[in-house]
This record gives sequence, structure tokens and C-alpha cells, in this order.
Amino acid sequence: MDTLPWRDPARVARLEAALRERILVIDGAMGTMIQRHGLQEADYRGERFAEGFDALWSADGHAHDGGCACASHDQRGNNDLLSLTRPDLILGIHRDYLAAGADLVETNTFNSTSISLADYGLQHLARELNREGARLARAACDEAEARDPTQPRFAIGVLGPTSRTASLSPDVNRPGFRAIDFDTLAEAYREAARGLVEGGADVLMVETVFDTLNAKAALFAIDDVFAELGARLPVMVSGTITDASGRTLSGQTAEAFWYSLRHARPLAIGLNCALGAKDLRQHVDVLAQVADTHVSAHPNAGLPNAFGGYDETPEDMAAVLREFADSGLLNLVGGCCGTTPAHIAAIAAAVRGLPPRQVPALADAA
Repeated sequence: MDTLPWRDPARVARLEAALRERILVIDGAMGTMIQRHGLQEADYRGERFAEGFDALWSADGHAHDGGCACASHDQRGNNDLLSLTRPDLILGIHRDYLAAGADLVETNTFNSTSISLADYGLQHLARELNREGARLARAACDEAEARDPTQPRFAIGVLGPTSRTASLSPDVNRPGFRAIDFDTLAEAYREAARGLVEGGADVLMVETVFDTLNAKAALFAIDDVFAELGARLPVMVSGTITDASGRTLSGQTAEAFWYSLRHARPLAIGLNCALGAKDLRQHVDVLAQVADTHVSAHPNAGLPNAFGGYDETPEDMAAVLREFADSGLLNLVGGCCGTTPAHIAAIAAAVRGLPPRQVPALADAA
């Protein structure tokens, strides 16, 4: 797809210029901020889903009533749905991260594939949720950029890993079984990517990759969508090292992960989630040595405590990530689970003025 023109050449030129000039800051956790609002089932449903089903849609044309089976899914915890039912809340979170110094904000679409939304009976909303999620992020970026045109802001359209894995069996007694196949994944990602592009995303990011085959399906789908449009967006990829083994869930080291996806020529390759910054450092270091593209890191605020929360302070996390930058490892940096606008403000201050990692030439990265 490298032969296709950019969908918005001016925006891409500004992004590439910013990457040459400094370390760019990605926002922090969306879910952490949503949890602070203590939302209940009614908040998630809003008026459109007040009865437990989508009042604007019916799979078989029947008239919804209080006893139909469509109402069987609770929506509390379906954070992506808030882009439709509480757009004010999502827009406010984007604004807070931009005010903290983020250059790029991620759309509230981590679970907005038909595969993941099926858990809530809302798989038909995939394209709409991606479109509206991107629209909200785009609006927040436009507001911030209008206030300070010298600092461009970019909306990252997020494609999450889905709730299925193509490489591993969910049943230890049936190791050959797969709960999903490549074609099904690719079709779900096509639908999501179309929505993100329609909503105004500047970049697409295949994020929190625990299974490289899932990521390949996403990248394949993205290429299909770009071919449909006759134009492309920059694409980022971010994997997750699941534990102290130093490997993804599908068994790859950071180096193997990069070489498996290098053919896609992403704008950036990186790691996020699962680990805190200290534990993630050695794996980011590997990517910085082998990748002939930009490197990103947005770790968790440490490891979860006994209650599932995160205790690493903004100051502690920023100090660790400053060392990443001092060592020449970073082009983009941000936060994942447990991070807040306070974390992002501290990280932005910590890396301000430090030079970005120099991307090696292709021959140097072999």
C-alpha cells in the first residue's frame, strides 16, 4: 500500500515533522478515567439503550418490547458504548489529556469490533462506534490545535486485539481448536477501520497485540480499506509483553514481534500494557536497536496491586521514562492502564527538550 497517496498529506507532513523535532506524547488510560465517574448501568445505556436493547435497530425487524430477548445483556463496563450515550464524558477525557500535554489521543474504540461487541449483543454498532469514537477524538484535537496552532494534535484510531486469539486454543483439552479464524478477524477489522477513517482519525494503531496473527489480520484488513479508499493513513503497531517471560501471549520476543510485522512498514512499533515502565525497558531497548522505524512505549502505572489498582505515581513513572529518553530509546511515549492526566503531564515535562531517537537506515537495522 506504500504506492497509495496519503489521505491528508498536510496532516501527515505535520506529524512527520513533529516526530523529527521531539519526542511526542501519547495520552493515558481511558478506562481508568471512566472508572472514576462511578457509572451505573443506566449511564451506559442512555436513552437509546434504556430498555437493554438498541431502540434504533432490530436484527429481524421485530418490534422490541419489555419481554424480548434483546434485553438480556448488561452494558455496564462496555466503555466504548459511552461514545454514543455519554459523548460529553469521553470528549472531556480527551480534553483533559490534551491539556496535560498529549500530542496524540487514542479513540475510545479498544473493544469496538463486532467480535468483542458480541459479548454485549451490540456487534451491529461496530462501524458507528468507531466513527463516533474517532469524531470525538478529532473534535478534541481540533479544539486544542485551534488554541495553539504551533502544537499540532493528532487522533489515533485504535484497533484493539479483540476477545479472541487466532493462534491459541482457549481450551487446554483441545489444543488444535481455535475460537476465531483469520478471515473472520479481518472482516471485523475492516468494518472497524472504515469507521475510524470516516470519523477523521489521523493515524490507525493496532494496539495491545498479544497474538501476532491477530495483528496480521488487522494489517491485512487495513490495507483492504486503504485500497477501497484509494488513499492511506499512517499505521502504528503496539504489542504487549504479557509477563516476566519477555514474550507475547503467542510466544514472541520483542525482536521476533518486530520482524514478523516489519513488512507492513508501520510509522511506529512499540509496546504497551501488562507491565510497568521498569519491567518494559529491556524490551523497548530491543525494539530501539532493531526497528528501522519510530519506537513507542506506553506502559502501565506499575503492576496492579491486590485490589486491581495501580500505585505508581506520576513522578516515579516519569522519572523512569525520562531515562528511556535519555538513553535514546523513544520517539513516542505515553501511558496505559492506571495512568491519568497527571501522569501524562509529568511524562510530558520529563521528556520535554530531549531529542527523539534517531531512526536507523534500513541497512543499519538488519
